[in-house]
Amino acid sequence: MQVTPLPLVALSAAQPVLQTARLRLVGDDPHLGPAVADYVVRNRAHFAPWDPPAPPEFFSADGQAERVLQGVAAFARGEAFRYWLLPADAPERVIGSLHFSQMARGAFQNAMLGYALDQAAQGQGLMHEALQAGLAEMFSPRVNLHRIQAAWQPSNLRSGAVLQRLGFVQEGLCRDYLFINGAWRDHCISALLNPAFQKPPGWSA
Repeated sequence: MQVTPLPLVALSAAQPVLQTARLRLVGDDPHLGPAVADYVVRNRAHFAPWDPPAPPEFFSADGQAERVLQGVAAFARGEAFRYWLLPADAPERVIGSLHFSQMARGAFQNAMLGYALDQAAQGQGLMHEALQAGLAEMFSPRVNLHRIQAAWQPSNLRSGAVLQRLGFVQEGLCRDYLFINGAWRDHCISALLNPAFQKPPGWSA
């Protein structure tokens, strides 16, 4: 029996700037390299327990400038949507990021979510605020994803609580999921579904 695959659906364009009460989420500014480099360097020790290993040049101004340019290009192509978090009262300072990557269409309609927040900005509800805006955009008719998946280490209780508060449901545990901080680390998998997903043209009822 021949199986006919579901049609691929082109990615819609996400809004490049999202505004919340306290933040601007910016996805299309190629000049953010220096601010991103400052953010990455000052949080290097803070992020080390949760991030994959990175080469020394990752922490350089040039390395982050290139990273920002690559992210802007990927955003424009609809391949991945990275938003940098800038406080409304300090618009030149980067304090975090959201990254919707590994976009899959067809029958999956899924993206992987990554997020990080400056150590000095913890405990103020800023990540919850940013994620609310980012998830609303990914589930809007402009992007129209059906599912967002996030992976987090079981020891990172704060990250798990952030996802749970947003409605993510824990689906399971992946053993030795990522190599982080010198060892393979287990990760919990949580996901959020879009109740307003719009079936693309050509899908059967």
